[in-house]
Amino acid sequence: MAPLTVLSTRKKAQSRLTRESEIFTTIIKAIQDKKGENIVSLDLRQIPEAVADFFIICEANSGTQVKAIADYVSEQVELQTSEEPYKHEGFSSQNWVLVDYVNVVVHIFQPENRKFYNLEEMWSDADRMDHIEN
Repeated sequence: MAPLTVLSTRKKAQSRLTRESEIFTTIIKAIQDKKGENIVSLDLRQIPEAVADFFIICEANSGTQVKAIADYVSEQVELQTSEEPYKHEGFSSQNWVLVDYVNVVVHIFQPENRKFYNLEEMWSDADRMDHIEN
């Protein structure tokens, strides 16, 4: 199953997130803690056909790092917010792991897969924010 297939099988939650929401900030910090690179969030709230409020996209330099980031995001989100992922995809290949929290979907790519799928271009109508660690 392609990673985006999971997104078409569930309904978006009615409550809306912001970039200040606890789950959002926890995800960004967890990615930064595990040295994820080129972290971008796409605000999809103004796009009617969007399946989530936000996509958070990042890169990792190996399959091992992709898995480590995905595992740490899941661990930290559960610890900080008591939320578990609705679903996750891609752990077997570790080229692109998707962690779905319904209103926010985390995409962890190896660089060549990120270029190939180019989600930022696919969702170019979304407000984009780069997250650079301070």
